[in-house]
Amino acid sequence: MPNIQIKDVPEDTHAVLRQRASAAHQSLQEYLRSRLIAEAAQPTVDEVLARAGGRAGGSLSLADATSALRFDRARH
Repeated sequence: MPNIQIKDVPEDTHAVLRQRASAAHQSLQEYLRSRLIAEAAQPTVDEVLARAGGRAGGSLSLADATSALRFDRARH
């Protein structure tokens, strides 16, 4: 498995992360590893839009889709 090393982390940032790791009953390495995995698992907006743009078959314009969504939310 590859390793990642991060240098020059500000002391206050390091202290906050160390505190959060302790609160989660994890080592700093375990805590940061879990955060990196969670970050990588969530697609960025650009990634989602790129995937959606490659799909065919949609017939609604963005404006119509937005209107339909607002209408549906207003009903609930």
